[in-house]
Amino acid sequence: MSLPKRATVYFDPEIHRALRLRAATTERSISDMVNEAVKRSLAEDAEDLAAFEKRAHERDLDFEDVVKALRRRGKI
Repeated sequence: MSLPKRATVYFDPEIHRALRLRAATTERSISDMVNEAVKRSLAEDAEDLAAFEKRAHERDLDFEDVVKALRRRGKI
């Protein structure tokens, strides 16, 4: 594992206070919590990209045609 890299991040005062309180109550560092949140966000992005790639070859649907079909079937 590589050594951690240092970065300066500026938080809104309210967010910083909430982070400090959470860090104190969970006995974790703000860095650990921010790293975890960023990893989760990046994982969600990767899932979204995978879903887009999986559906890339689906045919495009015309919005108006979809709405008309929903009306015909009594869905809207």
